[in-house]
Amino acid sequence: MAAPPSEPHVRTLAVDCGGGGIKASVLDAQGTMHVPPMRVPTPYPLPPDRLVATIADLAAQLPPADRGTVGMPGMLRHGVVIATPHYVTRSGPGTRVLPELLAAWAGTDMAALVGRALGYPVLVLNDAEVHGAGVISGGGLELVLTLGTGLGSAVFDGGVLAPHLELSHAPVRRGVTYDMYLGEAERRRLGDAAWSRRVRRALEGLRPVFRWDRLYVGGGNSRRIRPAVLEALGDDVVIVPNSAGIVGGVRAWGLRRTGE
Repeated sequence: MAAPPSEPHVRTLAVDCGGGGIKASVLDAQGTMHVPPMRVPTPYPLPPDRLVATIADLAAQLPPADRGTVGMPGMLRHGVVIATPHYVTRSGPGTRVLPELLAAWAGTDMAALVGRALGYPVLVLNDAEVHGAGVISGGGLELVLTLGTGLGSAVFDGGVLAPHLELSHAPVRRGVTYDMYLGEAERRRLGDAAWSRRVRRALEGLRPVFRWDRLYVGGGNSRRIRPAVLEALGDDVVIVPNSAGIVGGVRAWGLRRTGE
């Protein structure tokens, strides 16, 4: 497969795959969208070939691109899926996990599959990592957390992407993970005010763990955090737009990773 053309003429298909929806757009080298993002509901059940077909269908409805970036939930290494939380379920987050989907996703080389379907090079990362690529400054220790169906996370040190950790699976208390504690289901159950206070407690608990220079909070639910809670979090916590999951598709190609 031929390499994409060099800057400044390269165009990037950016795809943000979530638990409830899949969004895509095409951006130029400066990160400007050439069309508004297209969105379709995430189809379930969702084996790898169905996700690839969904991405290819979106790409066919958008302007042509030279390369692609896909952000998806879960643990990925070099474009290969180690584990993904939502796409192994029968009908979406919170529903029964299907053993056949667990087997289908484990070890799937999504970068290769999507690249073959689209006919150009494709980078596949955790969705929070792509989100972070769109917002980090490149200085100091920067933590990115995304609030949506669950909790996404990425860590950057001096602009270098650290190996991915599934913080979402860490326990907050016995039997309750960060995904459960801060996810969309709990936000709906608690209401925005109580959920916002819970977000503050969680972030203050993580502060001594990471000692970040800057924390970026994004994802679809970041806009639901109450202003009083935001003010209490301090100047080193910044809310960033959910569009970073698309815009980061360009900058993700320039990310350096630990060990490179």
